[in-house]
Amino acid sequence: QLSREQHGRVALIRFAGLPDGFMDEQTVVELDSLLDEVEDDPATRVLVFTGGLPDAFVRHYSVVKLAALADQLRHRGMTFDPARPTPERGLPVVCRRLESLPKPVIAAINGTCMGGGFEFALACDIRLAIEGSYSIGLPEINIGILPGAGGTQRLPRLVGLGRALEMLLRGRTVLPREALALGMVQEVVDRDLIGRALALGNELAAKSPLALAHIKRLVRGTMSPPSPAGLADERTLFLDLLVSDEAVELMAKMNRPGGDIRKV
Repeated sequence: QLSREQHGRVALIRFAGLPDGFMDEQTVVELDSLLDEVEDDPATRVLVFTGGLPDAFVRHYSVVKLAALADQLRHRGMTFDPARPTPERGLPVVCRRLESLPKPVIAAINGTCMGGGFEFALACDIRLAIEGSYSIGLPEINIGILPGAGGTQRLPRLVGLGRALEMLLRGRTVLPREALALGMVQEVVDRDLIGRALALGNELAAKSPLALAHIKRLVRGTMSPPSPAGLADERTLFLDLLVSDEAVELMAKMNRPGGDIRKV
């Protein structure tokens, strides 16, 4: 589901094989494996991620897969409580690894980027977005759940507590220009997004890799990275909502023809 092209010391990774642009467990496995490959590879100094479809970075995590997971958990009678934190696995692990990777990571957002796709982008160091009429954000509440891969913890660090609460509680997504104004992305590109991302990647790749690693570690440290307890609560409460009757009903509605997570 991922394709990788090497452009000098910059690796360009495309979400090339996502069914209709939706992330699933196979995407996460491949991302984890990719990070294993590049972490200690001296030939790769910068990573650039972009979508494989012309109008989508990652639309969001597959709601079909989430509904199937909810059915499995409900069938087993599982319940979830922050007093018994859910172990970290899957996309939350990938997002944490992106933050701690000693190399700059750029998200080149070429189209729709919501839910798990935007949570992935939030964990990147720099976010560029192509100009256009598409959605960026975290609309999970519209199907009765919440972001489960760090979205509730990382979004407030970019846009502030009040704005993050408003967006998360409403499930509100925004167009690229508003995302720029809010600080969700650092730049909106009128054309040739990949060219701009590679140019920025090569600019960074020409700098001292050790200095880049130290700066990334120090700057992220000043922002008090998401607490393990907060992330544990988030992924536990995500599953608590996932198995609820309301979420199951809303996900079923979303998975019908024409379903849209922004307006279920």
